[in-house]
Amino acid sequence: MNRSELAPLIDHTVLGPTTTPSDVTRVLEEAADNGMNVCIPPYAVERAAESYPGLTIATVVGFPHGQHDHDVKRREGVLAWKAGADELDVVLNVGLLKAGDDDRVAAELEELVAAVPIPVKVIIETALLTETEKRRACSAAVDATAAMVKTSTGFSGGGATVADVELMSEYLPVKASGGVGSYEEAMAMLEAGAERIGASSGVAILESAPE
Repeated sequence: MNRSELAPLIDHTVLGPTTTPSDVTRVLEEAADNGMNVCIPPYAVERAAESYPGLTIATVVGFPHGQHDHDVKRREGVLAWKAGADELDVVLNVGLLKAGDDDRVAAELEELVAAVPIPVKVIIETALLTETEKRRACSAAVDATAAMVKTSTGFSGGGATVADVELMSEYLPVKASGGVGSYEEAMAMLEAGAERIGASSGVAILESAPE
């Protein structure tokens, strides 16, 4: 896959706890210059949408642990959409899933999906889940009519794996995120069934891709 084919499949990401406005600006400029999308903190969405109207902008909801009250998650998603976000990446409540409250997990996600007219990706945090729990998380995302499932936030250890992408792609399109730092790793995820890559190393990935 060459650079022009790969670029629109990458969400160039900056979401760390010390992320500054200048970090966000750098990522926006790199994405615009290279044809990528971005995934940025919620506070930065409105300015980014105004300054880069042609860019696909994703932001996060309930980040990074997914433990916000469901009303807060819904409100956060609506505010992000109104600010100009094109996509939302919401963190599933892992604690509720592990407690077996799958109906509540799905209902929370469904509320958010119903509240916004833009795609919602569900971050299931694979590093914290058993295979059975991963399948239940994906099923909850399906029940909520989410657009995609995403492997991880990048802040709970682990990250995207080929095995997880293969499993998750049985349910919904997959965004492989967490630890994907090279062209070879990105291609392995895409070949496993991923349809999007989330990475802070988007530029480096593209620089290694064939022209």
